[in-house]
Amino acid sequence: MDQNMAAAMELRCWGGDWGLPSVHCESLIVQAYAKFSGAKVTVSPIDWTWKTLTATVPELLCGDSAVQEPTNILNFLRKQRFNADYELTARQGADTMAYIALLEEKLRPALLHTFWVDAENYANLTRPWFASRSPFPLNFLVPSHHANAALSRILLMKGEAPLHKITEVEGKIYSDAKECLNLLSYRLGMENYFFGNLPTSLDAFVFGFLAPIFKASLPSSPLQSHLRQLANLTSFCDNILAVYFSSDRPCPPPPVQETMDANLQKLTQLVNKESNLIEKMDDNLRSSPQHKPHRADPKPSLSSELNS
Repeated sequence: MDQNMAAAMELRCWGGDWGLPSVHCESLIVQAYAKFSGAKVTVSPIDWTWKTLTATVPELLCGDSAVQEPTNILNFLRKQRFNADYELTARQGADTMAYIALLEEKLRPALLHTFWVDAENYANLTRPWFASRSPFPLNFLVPSHHANAALSRILLMKGEAPLHKITEVEGKIYSDAKECLNLLSYRLGMENYFFGNLPTSLDAFVFGFLAPIFKASLPSSPLQSHLRQLANLTSFCDNILAVYFSSDRPCPPPPVQETMDANLQKLTQLVNKESNLIEKMDDNLRSSPQHKPHRADPKPSLSSELNS
């Protein structure tokens, strides 16, 4: 497909704040991947429209196609030859899938709880923000709609019988999330991105999950406090914002701690095991091998600019 002949692509998503292009995790994932792969996407925030209640975001519109959910959107972009994972090995592709699964299982429930279930955060940040971006009378409906959906999703993921109350799973939710953050910090180390000098879909997913936790003005968040202690992960977010979204220029990431506790070691083993299984089953991330995909010229990382 000739890039000049490709249909225009529009991305519907929640708008930005807190120094982020979007406050919405899934929207951030797609926006970051589009930047990494060189896809020309027009971002259309749904703020202050009736779509705040009815739309499923992010949603990519291209010609007659309407694609929802980050994984589906990223696959669609790859088919258009916008593939940030083109240079990954089969093992790296398997690692990508394993770590994304880890994010969904271990970090997603804590992310939902932090913004939508924690009473202080919801009353002072989340509800006012989403209400202010929704037209009357949806400003009364949208926050509670999302809060109920978040609570149901958490209980579905973590509420094993006979646990049916959110208070009974909060401790496990945040314990799992902190272990996940520790593992991500260890895996990233002193690198700018997870697989070398260029960002891939894994970087997009990690950025989408971490950036709202890192940047939001949360009145109550043990998860944010833990994340801010992992300086290489916060620098990872700042670097992507600076290089791809024209934010302030942060300092390069500091050295990572060399030791892991026993729980982190077990989590690493689980990821490696899942990665080995996926490597045998799936090599979808290296799509369209006969044509090198479109990709923007590599942007220099912030640390390399500072060192030059």
